[in-house]
Amino acid sequence: MNTLVVYESMFGSTRMIAEAVADALRSTGGVAVSTAAEAPVQLSGYDIVVIGAPTHAHTLPQPSSRQEAATWADDPTRGLMLEADALEPGIREWLERMTLAASEPRFAAFSTRADIPRIFAGDATAVIRRQLHRRDLVLDAHQDFLVDSSSHLLRGEQQRARDWALSLVPVASRRE
Repeated sequence: MNTLVVYESMFGSTRMIAEAVADALRSTGGVAVSTAAEAPVQLSGYDIVVIGAPTHAHTLPQPSSRQEAATWADDPTRGLMLEADALEPGIREWLERMTLAASEPRFAAFSTRADIPRIFAGDATAVIRRQLHRRDLVLDAHQDFLVDSSSHLLRGEQQRARDWALSLVPVASRRE
């Protein structure tokens, strides 16, 4: 099974979840991990595509929220480091550019969001679902992973990501 994990990350939390997902899925076959800015837009040859993004202002990041993230990283009291490609086009733009081959991959998505009720934080996976639906594609699974008020992953979220990733594939597909 071939898997593509595509993500965008502002401060590293979403990247760490993407890496945990990829690590878990390596037991099922080939796994490619890429930022949205560098990800392939032609999805032929992939059985599963896992899409990950942080939740910004209830939705997927956009140029204005990416710039706000850069402002946060410039504030030394926040203790945040901006990812190298955080200001590049992200998942929102990648979804608009991606193309499919004759056989469609299965899609799964995850978001990182503040550890507050979803109604207050929003959920980037809802936007991913809508973007896929506009193209008559189905999001098979989604999961939120939580960060604290300083945008750092909560303890145990990387392991939860590994467990979730393994739930995406049948046990028979895993190599020991």
